[in-house]
Amino acid sequence: MKPFLITKDEHGQVRLTLREVRHNSQGYPWILRTLVEQTFSSSVAARRYASEHFGAKPGEFTSK
Repeated sequence: MKPFLITKDEHGQVRLTLREVRHNSQGYPWILRTLVEQTFSSSVAARRYASEHFGAKPGEFTSK
């Protein structure tokens, strides 16, 4: 699973979601999702924001 998800919301705004996989004591994965409050005009702007603020690298993005 890639840690950065880029989607469009119902209003056509581009949104960025941070995803992190953690495992419980029995080894089952939990996926934590955190939606960035800011909206973006394009997926390029969302990628730039993730790179600047979270250190994202090429290949760590997926879109829906």
